[in-house]
Amino acid sequence: MYSFATAVNRKNTDSIKYDFAGRMGYPADILPLWVADMDFPSPPEVLGALETRVRHGIFGYSDDAGPEYFGALSAWYRERFGWELSPEWLVKTPGVVFAVSAAIRALTREGASVLIQPPVYYPFARLISENGRKPAVNPLVYKDGRYSIDFSDFEEKIRQNRVKLFILCSPHNPVGRVWRQEELAAMGEICLKYNVPVVSDEIHADFVSPGRRHRVFASLRPEFSDLTVTCTAPTKTFNLAGLQISNILISNGELRDRFRHEVERTGCGLPNAMGLVACRAAYAHGGPWLEELKAYLLSNLSFVRQFLSERLPRVRLVEPEGTYLIWLDCRELGLSDCELKERILYKAGLWLDDGPMFGPGGAGFQRMNIACPRAVLKEAMERLAGAFSGLPES
Repeated sequence: MYSFATAVNRKNTDSIKYDFAGRMGYPADILPLWVADMDFPSPPEVLGALETRVRHGIFGYSDDAGPEYFGALSAWYRERFGWELSPEWLVKTPGVVFAVSAAIRALTREGASVLIQPPVYYPFARLISENGRKPAVNPLVYKDGRYSIDFSDFEEKIRQNRVKLFILCSPHNPVGRVWRQEELAAMGEICLKYNVPVVSDEIHADFVSPGRRHRVFASLRPEFSDLTVTCTAPTKTFNLAGLQISNILISNGELRDRFRHEVERTGCGLPNAMGLVACRAAYAHGGPWLEELKAYLLSNLSFVRQFLSERLPRVRLVEPEGTYLIWLDCRELGLSDCELKERILYKAGLWLDDGPMFGPGGAGFQRMNIACPRAVLKEAMERLAGAFSGLPES
């Protein structure tokens, strides 16, 4: 019903992905598969709702005035994740990164330690430092092609650093883990023991591989919900990042009041009018589109897996359990991170995300966005193979 194979020209649309390479010091004609937005138009139902709103012609200060917005949001999380929401939990913000930054300020004091699990979404460490807090790290353990959590180290880092906040990435970006219930519960028990609030970034929750299930951390136990700020958004799922809308869900009234106060201090108290329209339409009508999209992404992943096996056996795919981002282990190529980056940028003409930016454990890895038409992905993989041809066996 929906077509994801047609390439859409995104140049000259003020796209960070396509129009800013030159300004950021990269070749202007580079093929970008870095930032996590998709090269697919949003669902037709979303576009139709936006067009109707545009034709109205007035774009004043806006918020959701009726039950439709929360109804669509709550139905989505009830039906897909078994999580029952209450309207008073909801605080809307311009994005999840904005919300994480606000939560750091709202729930900790300057100089406090905030725990993260690298290699992890790189804005986390930056937001901690730029807000005058100290990153504490519980590095993920990579063994036999799979990542896991060192729970003893998790607890020790909380105790040793007197951690005041934990930022959970679930599903995990960039390594693609979908945390199992027992893994989430183990982290939750430790956070309860030390009274550590949790900011749970669950923006990739809708992209989970067959056989896996995303479990909302706050839904596992009322005690977990009571210490959690859950960050959700339709922006990754429906390719709406530029409309700046996210839904932050906080059941604990005290935490919610502190968070809301911090959001209001920024001057961003009201949401984007078009973001409201898009979010409501996406959650109300976007389910069939999403299911077809996930099937297409699964076929893209299969293509990459086979290509690497046949043409680039020394580049290993870390099998993703979730997200549309893949994490490539390039260490067998025998290149330094600088050499790896140079070959990908200037020999392949590709723009990927370098592993080291994700923190400890990222050296020798690259993150690639596969949410693009197959022809674009094929071109990228051919370029990658060409860039690494002729390398001596390490």
